[in-house]
Amino acid sequence: MELTGRVKAQAVAEGFSACRICRPWDVPEVPARLQAFLDAGYHGQMGWLADRAHWRGAPQVLWPEARSVILLAENYGADQDPLEVLEMRERAAVSVYAQNRDYHDIVKKRLKRLARWLIDQAGGEVKVFVDTAPVPEKALGQAAGLGWQGKHTNLVSRDLGSWFFIGSVFTTLDLRPDAAETDHCGSCRACLDICPTDAFPAPYQLDARRCISYLTIEHRGPVDEELRPLMGNRIYGCDDCLAVCPWNKFASRAAEARYHARDDLRAPALAELARLDDAAFRARFSGSPIKRIGRDRFVRNVLYAIGNSGAARLRAVAQDLVDDPDAAVADAARWAVMQLAETG
Repeated sequence: MELTGRVKAQAVAEGFSACRICRPWDVPEVPARLQAFLDAGYHGQMGWLADRAHWRGAPQVLWPEARSVILLAENYGADQDPLEVLEMRERAAVSVYAQNRDYHDIVKKRLKRLARWLIDQAGGEVKVFVDTAPVPEKALGQAAGLGWQGKHTNLVSRDLGSWFFIGSVFTTLDLRPDAAETDHCGSCRACLDICPTDAFPAPYQLDARRCISYLTIEHRGPVDEELRPLMGNRIYGCDDCLAVCPWNKFASRAAEARYHARDDLRAPALAELARLDDAAFRARFSGSPIKRIGRDRFVRNVLYAIGNSGAARLRAVAQDLVDDPDAAVADAARWAVMQLAETG
């Protein structure tokens, strides 16, 4: 078997769900798209997108010696509909990908094993990335045929649906590239129409400043009061646009057990989460991607959810935090108290 075929076989053996290959220069459209995104201010507080735009827009600039990019898909499909928890107003909705171990650690170790195997087999040099460097992974994924960027801007696969992470191995070796994937969204608008905050100015465009995933994870300080009621009980991320994609009929539950939801994160009680101090937060979310936002931002999100719960009995929980040392937490607590005061 030629080297490219052996690489793909080894990727599957390592546990990846799919493997495709492209060239670093196969995404000439990215610089203009990225600049338009930045010019519109859609990146919000994510200044790092602008700081490294010259690398993020052109992978060949990131590592000029690279000749091939191996794109890997890692399935993290859930065993239940993530939209169901949105009706449980006193419970928290946590994005599917964050309900267990941090995928960065799992995927990167798998990527490194594949990279070492490649060096042993054919020499050359390698660099591995998984959402930790200025790499346009979704655009490269489409160029390699892994999937296509849907109207919600995320990658969609005809085989895996919406539930997969993307990792990449850059190499100086010349590997046979795959054909790019074409768009299969058609006239469907499901992902656009379900967005609670109307974060899509147009198909294939995302204003992160209105996206609940951005607001709960990346945004520092108080969230605009106009948007708070629209966040519902989503305290970390949002899966709505992914969950309604018709291509998920081909999705399956993750084979990797470390992506299976922890029982305490399927629909945790808001009252319990709001009472976490810094030490308890760190202990509960050790090894979880949630840990990186810190206790203060997390509890801020929980308080918005409490304010949206309509449950008068949670008013006392919010009241206990109106004098929290963190200004954003205290502000969220006061807002929640006022929201619940109207419930009687």
